Amino acid sequence: MATQGTAAPISPRLAPTTKRKSRPSRGHQSWLGYAFVAPNFIGFSIFTLLPLIFAFVVSFAEWDVVSGIDGIRWVGLQNFANVMSDGNFWHSARLTLYYVGLSVPLTTAAGLLIALALNGPVPGRGVLRLIFFIPFIANTVAIASVWILLYHPRYSPINNTLRNLGIDDPPLWLASSQWAMPALIIMAVWAGAGYASIIYLAALQSLPADLYEAAELDGAGVWQKFKAITFPLLTPTTFFLLVTGFIGASQSFGMINLMTSGGPGRSTTVVSYYIYQNGFQFYRFGYAAAMAWFMFLVVLLLTLALWLVQRRGVTYD
Repeated sequence: MATQGTAAPISPRLAPTTKRKSRPSRGHQSWLGYAFVAPNFIGFSIFTLLPLIFAFVVSFAEWDVVSGIDGIRWVGLQNFANVMSDGNFWHSARLTLYYVGLSVPLTTAAGLLIALALNGPVPGRGVLRLIFFIPFIANTVAIASVWILLYHPRYSPINNTLRNLGIDDPPLWLASSQWAMPALIIMAVWAGAGYASIIYLAALQSLPADLYEAAELDGAGVWQKFKAITFPLLTPTTFFLLVTGFIGASQSFGMINLMTSGGPGRSTTVVSYYIYQNGFQFYRFGYAAAMAWFMFLVVLLLTLALWLVQRRGVTYD
């Protein structure tokens, strides 16, 4: 029996047992993280990093692929000098600037208009958002096939509509060197506006409602609220869409290859398609690699210029 002031001993069977959970060591955690990252890193190394390094090396050589590795003949900077003096390359560069300079701003503006329309209480808003977004994820071959039919000079619904409106001689679209590039730009805007609208919708729904309430109390109308609140707060989103759209449009190839193959003539031969022609049709892989790296540097410099400009025109507060 325990005396007063002395705690009775606890039986070992009744004593609580605490088991410490074993935690993995830091070394084990780091290796576990590397294991998760490894598949993506291996895929990036095989399909992106190694081809980039190989293309950079080949840009200093003449190589037709058919002769194998032994057929590589080093020419130094000659390929880059040929790019600077190639009139067809600069013609393709002007067409690329024309295509990018119109399609990207128009796509961004169309996406903003769609987002503003679908941001309110519109019946079937979710279905409409899906409909506008479907062209962005649709198969490239399917899109090209549909638009080739839409642009048919005689049987297309577009030209039939224009004839019904009184235009007796509608454009030949893809068969015309004058209208082929505008036709591609129209299709690019149609395909990309849905993606831009989804990005804009996400930004619109995150705007602070108290600013709009204060503006309404001050008697601001729809245009005043858009000009003073909505548009300034959407400038980061606009900048993101312009930069990513510019980079993506400068690499456009699939639709052009399927719909026009760079023609009629050379009216739609943008730089990406001209690089493809030199590499896979003329077997001038060294020259094609040099053009690709030259365009990479140009796009990089223009992107940096846009980044510097956005410091003045983009509002982050």
